[in-house]
Amino acid sequence: MDEAVPMRDTSQNEEERAEPQAEAAAQHPAPAQHLSEFTPVHVPSPKLDRVPWLAVIVFVAVSFGLAWLAASPLWIMGPTSPSFPIALPVFGSVMMFTPTIAMLVVVFLFRTPPKGDRLRFLGIWPLRPAKRTVWLIVIGLFAPIAIAVLAIAIAVLFGWVKLDLVEFSGLRAMLAATLPESAMASMPPFGLLIAVQLLMLPLGAVVNSGTAFGEEFGWRGWLVPVLRPLGTWPALVISGAIWGLWHSPLILLGYNFGLTDWRGVALMTIACVFWGVLLGWLRLRSGSVWPAVIAHGSLNACASLVLLFAAAEPAPQAALATPLGAAGWIAIAIVVAVLVAFGQFSPKRQPDLATPRSMQLARQAAAGVKAATQVGDGAPTPGVDEGAGRP
Repeated sequence: MDEAVPMRDTSQNEEERAEPQAEAAAQHPAPAQHLSEFTPVHVPSPKLDRVPWLAVIVFVAVSFGLAWLAASPLWIMGPTSPSFPIALPVFGSVMMFTPTIAMLVVVFLFRTPPKGDRLRFLGIWPLRPAKRTVWLIVIGLFAPIAIAVLAIAIAVLFGWVKLDLVEFSGLRAMLAATLPESAMASMPPFGLLIAVQLLMLPLGAVVNSGTAFGEEFGWRGWLVPVLRPLGTWPALVISGAIWGLWHSPLILLGYNFGLTDWRGVALMTIACVFWGVLLGWLRLRSGSVWPAVIAHGSLNACASLVLLFAAAEPAPQAALATPLGAAGWIAIAIVVAVLVAFGQFSPKRQPDLATPRSMQLARQAAAGVKAATQVGDGAPTPGVDEGAGRP
């Protein structure tokens, strides 16, 4: 007769295992109880499905109306007034903030974008991924300078400007017309003066960005994303044309091109369409408005670069030889063609705006909770002997 095999007291083992498990459960409740705390974790995209045309119309009307209001003192005094050269940069700087004011009006009046997504939609914050944003800011800083140099080469090639790299007669004549003879006599060598000017261009770009953001928060910050449902190219071209026409109060006073009729407005509109494509690409490619802000400041800093090297006779024509003239259009067309060839304008290269840090943490927490829940539902609990209690 077989000997009886003594049985283990499994009930006692189960009680011993249940006590520490109950204490652990009290300290760390089941993950399923916490899952609701992290939901919903879906982050809606701030992109629009359609263009809010009423908001666009109000934005254009407010920005244009305020621009004419800001420039009205210049119109009252007239270009022939002795105070005009001093007043022009002052009221011009005030005018540069009118697109931001118009943006604030439509954002709060039409809730476009809705509250909670505004900084993301406008590309102001957060600046993530930081590496991409920083590199495109660097491109925005130096690309306009490179385009201005390329425009000078194109102008020389087409015979639109004659350079004087020895006497710098154009710069010398320009300074002689504005400075007294005593100041001209104490001038350092012009070659050194120009070298300092070139080295100061990046700093000038940053300084000019202090007012350029007043425009960019409106044009590239709000208008380009709002028009993006039309497609990348329609959004860039239409926003650029609106940007160019907005300059009319100053252009009709002879600013930039020395023309006081429709021709100056047409030239500025074409220039802004070309430059708007480049600045808009920086905006869409980075998901941030700051590369466009820096690039706008850089453009303003190097807009008169050709005057440093041009001969006094014949005087360069702004409609041809400057970054805003025909030479600049050709230079930008070359750069844009290269970007198109590498697929840089594809919607696939336009990243979604950065996810807020709080939403990222919520997603990470929810992912951890989900993994822990799966462990609790089917996987063995770590630290518990799977063979305990078996005969």
